[in-house]
Amino acid sequence: MRGLSETGKFARFVVVGVVNTVVHYLVYLVAWQLVPYLVAHVLATTVAMSASYLLNCHFTFRVRPRLRTFLLYPASNATNLAISTTAMVLLVELAGVHPLAATLLGGLLATPATYLVSRLILAAPNRTPSAPPEDPLTIGKPW
Repeated sequence: MRGLSETGKFARFVVVGVVNTVVHYLVYLVAWQLVPYLVAHVLATTVAMSASYLLNCHFTFRVRPRLRTFLLYPASNATNLAISTTAMVLLVELAGVHPLAATLLGGLLATPATYLVSRLILAAPNRTPSAPPEDPLTIGKPW
């Protein structure tokens, strides 16, 4: 993972985004049975964002989770919300795109900027990387 390219990191970021969406939806479905839908949505968002943070730390950027970056991480979601909402409004109101398609397109358009903000928060040069994975080919003590 040490030499993972930006393209590789971005691909992993997209995978985490898909997992994040599934986590959100599943938590929402369960919580919605117990509490009002807005409470369920906030709970699902909180759980999914926390899972996304941990997955992006470990899987995408290989950095140690820290309280400071955990508290800053919602800025990446705010970036996504701002760009995807703006794109959706423009697509629906100016281009006549159906709202169901516009929300997907808006999310796709927001993904690169969300990745950049996440990378800035989690993988800035002053962040402490996690320990590199052990070499699976090394058996026993090195010479």
